[in-house]
Amino acid sequence: MGIKLTKAEIKQVFSHYQKQKATATNLVRAAVLVPLFYQDGEYYFLFTQRSGKVTYHKGQISFPGGVQANGAPSLLGTTLRESCEEIGLKAEDVEILGELNDTVTLFSGFVISPFVAFIPYPYPFEVNSEEIDEIFDISVSDLLKEDNLRVEYQIVGNRAVPTYFCGCKGKVIWGATARIVVELLELLSSGWKAPA
Repeated sequence: MGIKLTKAEIKQVFSHYQKQKATATNLVRAAVLVPLFYQDGEYYFLFTQRSGKVTYHKGQISFPGGVQANGAPSLLGTTLRESCEEIGLKAEDVEILGELNDTVTLFSGFVISPFVAFIPYPYPFEVNSEEIDEIFDISVSDLLKEDNLRVEYQIVGNRAVPTYFCGCKGKVIWGATARIVVELLELLSSGWKAPA
């Protein structure tokens, strides 16, 4: 089980994918890079663990990225800039494959645009310790294991909203990051659906 598509086929999937944009105007715009690399016959996600020194989401597992600053040319430009600042990943080494649906953080008021990218690996990452405690990878096949993914529901307004938790390698990925992971896995893994 895993992603059986080539990089070119993943780009083809995204060429037919219609991203859903969040329409709320009272949210802070942000963007993240969802880095994928291929090694030993399978795809891996690259994650960051945020430091305790950052303003938002201290200690949480995330993807590199950040808030779109005033005057920033684009959300893609924002995530490429932040990825370089946080983990030393240079824009010229990033191949954008596509963009997923906007995802909203329920309590901190962000709307996040996720850009899925292919990156070279191994890579000479340079971790900014002010923002990031560590970087680590998890294979798609590990994330797809039934025991590693669970869902809980929170009532927001008058509807039940799923919250995913991906547990693997002693890490727990949840919140917006887990929603992004689940969306990408459902899009690219043939027939796989997250637990309901």
